[in-house]
Amino acid sequence: MGNFAFKKINFILMAIAFTLIVIGFFLMHGSATILEFNPDIFSFRRITLAPIISMSGFTLMIVAILWKPKKEDKV
Repeated sequence: MGNFAFKKINFILMAIAFTLIVIGFFLMHGSATILEFNPDIFSFRRITLAPIISMSGFTLMIVAILWKPKKEDKV
């Protein structure tokens, strides 16, 4: 019965990766002002930090999918 493709560690890593992706996209989000120019769109948080966090989440998602746990010895 235990012939699943993913183990518990895979799902934990996927949950962490998904959380990182959501945090990165949340950090990219800003106010939608179309009436005036907002220089905050060029902030460090939106231009540098958020994409780094999102890309690390996507990379971790790939690692989580490809991670193969060590074989457990059956007695």
